[in-house]
Amino acid sequence: MTGTTTRPTLTNLDRCDRCGAQAYVRVVLPGGGELLFCRHHAKSYDSKLRAVAVEYHDETDKLTVSP
Repeated sequence: MTGTTTRPTLTNLDRCDRCGAQAYVRVVLPGGGELLFCRHHAKSYDSKLRAVAVEYHDETDKLTVSP
């Protein structure tokens, strides 16, 4: 399940719970806890995270590829 988040936008101070890189994805769990992930780890665990998420907030569109 996914939903629209009312939580604050992620900043450069938010870090991936797996590796410590900047977080671009916030996953809110049914009990109210949340997990933060960089793009790499969010993609690695995508199907499992979306299966348990109450909210899935993805800000990876902030990442741009330089020409």
